[in-house]
Amino acid sequence: MQRTLRYIAAACAIIAATPAAALEASAINQARYSDTLPEGRSAMMVKLQVLLDRADVSPGVIDGRWGGNTQSAVRAFEEVEGLPVDGQPDETLWRRLTGSGKMADIAAPYTISQADADRLRPDLPEDYAELAAMDWLGHTSVAEAVAEKFHMDVDFLRDLNAGVRFAVGARVMVVRPGENLDTPVRRVVADKSANRLHAFDAGGTRIASYPVTIGSSQLPSPSGTHEVVGIAVEPTYAYKPDENFQQGDNDEQLTLPPGPNGPVGIVWIDLSKPTYGLHGTSDPATIAKTVSHGCVRLTNWDALELARNLDPGVPVEFSR
Repeated sequence: MQRTLRYIAAACAIIAATPAAALEASAINQARYSDTLPEGRSAMMVKLQVLLDRADVSPGVIDGRWGGNTQSAVRAFEEVEGLPVDGQPDETLWRRLTGSGKMADIAAPYTISQADADRLRPDLPEDYAELAAMDWLGHTSVAEAVAEKFHMDVDFLRDLNAGVRFAVGARVMVVRPGENLDTPVRRVVADKSANRLHAFDAGGTRIASYPVTIGSSQLPSPSGTHEVVGIAVEPTYAYKPDENFQQGDNDEQLTLPPGPNGPVGIVWIDLSKPTYGLHGTSDPATIAKTVSHGCVRLTNWDALELARNLDPGVPVEFSR
């Protein structure tokens, strides 16, 4: 299903004031729907985000806060379920999400493993020339590695485990997102207006939806339909300032090593339009909130899930 690419070049609701309080796992698991969306982080919003993730409608990073990515996920879920589409949670949507055995514990304990602590790179420079001299652009901390494993915002993970030292053998509370999609994707649509990418099966059914960053006015993404031509997991990154953009004072070509904190994250999905692709990111909290260098950027976990269900030849349509 995957073809290794050695070098990669990327062109690439109602708010009610409530006092802030530390969340506990029991509050998250027992959270119920409320007509009034709480301000700040809340147990209800954590639960909503996890349930959307379990329904294959990604909210991006799970941080327990109402925002644009969660709203676009609600809208995408409403579309698939045939509900009135307004991007606002209601009791009907909540019942759909909590039905059919989807109510296993939202938050649960997890013991940090040696794998979570392997290949860390605590001090990653910003300069591409310095990055090119490294062998791996790994997570900067155990907390970051664990947060990414469970689709969580790292600050939320730390707040949920206040006073806990993130080390091998430590028992921490995490949220339990959905199982990985395991259905071949036969068509992809990058919706520029919604900042979402939708995946469809052979029958035309939408089977997954992800928040994305799609280009910018200065560096627009492609238009029309292109094809997947290759997929690389843990790709290197070919920095070519004469073709794409210049980072700092680096005016010569560089090859940056792979890793989750590389410019294209943990996955590169190459498109038939030269230098363009779908890829991961080093900063999942910025998805759909910043611009890209023309490519389509997803969280690492969403990009990896998509890549595992794609084959070369699948069309990728860019819609407005």
